[in-house]
Amino acid sequence: MNMGNIIRSAHAFGASFVFTVNAFYSVRSAKSDTSKTPNHLPYYEWETVGDMAFPKGCQLVGIELTEDAIELPSFRHPLNAAYVLGPERGSLSGSMIERCDHIIKIPTSFCLNVQIAGAIVMYDRVKSLGNFSDRALMPGAPKEEKKPHQHGGRFLRSTKPRPVTTGPK
Repeated sequence: MNMGNIIRSAHAFGASFVFTVNAFYSVRSAKSDTSKTPNHLPYYEWETVGDMAFPKGCQLVGIELTEDAIELPSFRHPLNAAYVLGPERGSLSGSMIERCDHIIKIPTSFCLNVQIAGAIVMYDRVKSLGNFSDRALMPGAPKEEKKPHQHGGRFLRSTKPRPVTTGPK
């Protein structure tokens, strides 16, 4: 049930893929995934941490209650990231923690349900990386409109002047 909810949340928050490592789970049998995520997102099943293969530049972020984990409200999400949660009644393995580029935690008094923790982290990612207005200082909606997208300047690969062409000869 939790995995079905996690992949449904991932789909809703715009994930590019979902994955499991050494899990006893069939993505096709998820009863709680009414959005039919397997039809919309790639699903990877790896047997071991060593089998995991992510796109170049993708950072692995572990979600775990450890003393040295970064608290979620202070964490800057990488633009390209994959997030991994431990099992419902367990923790991330030592080899998984070593594999992670970052370990984050949700500042709570005790553990949350794994699906709830995943949804909170996904929401935080969308909120922090999205183009949203700042929160209102007073109760209610913000007074400012959504921030417009700023396009960068012209991209040049070289500082060498380009040859001028006058057309076909």
